[in-house]
Amino acid sequence: MRSIRHAALASLGLLALAAPTHGEEFVDGIAAQVGTDIVLASEVERFAGPVEAKMNAAGAPYSEVVKMRAEILERMIERRLIEQAVRRIEIDATEAEVDNAIAAIASETGLTMEQLQRTVEAKGMTYEAYRDQIRSEIQRQKLVSGAIRSRVRVEDGEVRALYDKRYADQPEGGREVRLRHILVPYGEGTDTTETEACAVAEGARARVNGGEEFAEVAADTSAVNAQFGGDVGWVHTDTLAAWMAEPVSTLQAGQMSPVLRMPFGCNVLYLVQRRQFEPKTYEEAKPELYQEIFEEKMAEEYTAFLEQLREQTYIERKGIYADAAPAFSSSPPSAAGE
Repeated sequence: MRSIRHAALASLGLLALAAPTHGEEFVDGIAAQVGTDIVLASEVERFAGPVEAKMNAAGAPYSEVVKMRAEILERMIERRLIEQAVRRIEIDATEAEVDNAIAAIASETGLTMEQLQRTVEAKGMTYEAYRDQIRSEIQRQKLVSGAIRSRVRVEDGEVRALYDKRYADQPEGGREVRLRHILVPYGEGTDTTETEACAVAEGARARVNGGEEFAEVAADTSAVNAQFGGDVGWVHTDTLAAWMAEPVSTLQAGQMSPVLRMPFGCNVLYLVQRRQFEPKTYEEAKPELYQEIFEEKMAEEYTAFLEQLREQTYIERKGIYADAAPAFSSSPPSAAGE
């Protein structure tokens, strides 16, 4: 589904300008025409360059690089479609709204504003570009709210069914813990050895012991929920994996485990908080479950809305992107140009 691809590519953000790889001299041109707007090849390279460099370093085949560039172009085409709809309806996002949204992201990830900015820039994105991304997302949400929200209905029976599925087997009592997790994978599918991975994990522990926030270090190093500072949320102690249960049982809030070597990678666990587990009643869970179903339906309607915009807008992919287009769009391929 295209929505899954969106989620995977969302972490790319607006990446800093980077030169193309493979040693060729880059000549700018038009990558795609979207109605009266265009997407420049240089814009695609700005997104794709840093990603391609990492893929090349990991030994990815060139066909995967081409696919990645085509996916990024499709994302940019969709941005143009949304931008055009936003302009037609004259939707705006104020500086205060952008500030509040970024502050909420920092709070949810356990980072200060300064730490969030450093994390963004460490990922190869300028902070101003990040603000532009957040602004576009606010505009998109306003557009979605106005054009799509009225189409979505959630029935009580749907909420009850999800509650029964998720909470029917919940424990009656016991304890639960909120954890953060740094995982540095090694072995199959990576270019990292166990020794190298555990050295990175030990380095991460040293940074925390040196005064850095665990969430900030996890954002830099973890392969698990890095965008949330390694936060894995609340977990009942009875459902913890066996390799986690014993070290977590000895931790106090604010403490972290030694490096835990597992076949899939080297791990560091951090205990944020421990509390008594209270079974969640239907009335307590209902607002959260309702929102979850609502957001899923909104995502489906958004995809349909986006397809409608595609059908109503002239889209032509140019040059090397024309050949890759059929894999990512229901639109018929156009002749190569530019």
